[in-house]
Amino acid sequence: MTVLTDALSANNASYAAGFTKGDLALPPAKKYLVLTCMDARIDPAAALGIELGDAHVIRNAGASAVDGLRSVIISEQLLGTTEVVLIKHTGCGMLTFKNEDAHAIVQKQLGADSTGIDFLPFPDLEQAVKDDVEYLKKSEFVPDSVKISGWVYQVETGKVVNIVPA
Repeated sequence: MTVLTDALSANNASYAAGFTKGDLALPPAKKYLVLTCMDARIDPAAALGIELGDAHVIRNAGASAVDGLRSVIISEQLLGTTEVVLIKHTGCGMLTFKNEDAHAIVQKQLGADSTGIDFLPFPDLEQAVKDDVEYLKKSEFVPDSVKISGWVYQVETGKVVNIVPA
């Protein structure tokens, strides 16, 4: 154990002592999912008022639809979600590099060839939101009946701005 894992374990013990929601159903009650970035400055539940059991929240670097597609398919096809809310954010690290930069860092620091990996960076935030929404809409794995919207979360203010309406 580390100092961190000891603290996490203690925090969990406090949480579990008052936990009363163990009987929630497996499918999300409000039938939607949020696909957002893994950035530590984003708390999707707090920012959007998502209660435990309401929605699936998928997080990955850059809120990538390509990276999140597997989870989107499982959420909609196996667990009944009918809406996707894609949220990228200001100040995203994915805006700060190109694939070549990431490959060079991996080579330098790990001595490994990562050229077969697309790190999915993007140079324009709003265009990336539009592109990912379009990717999901065009996917054969996402039915036309699924509503998809695209948003930008402003880390500076906590506000979300709609870029692509559902």
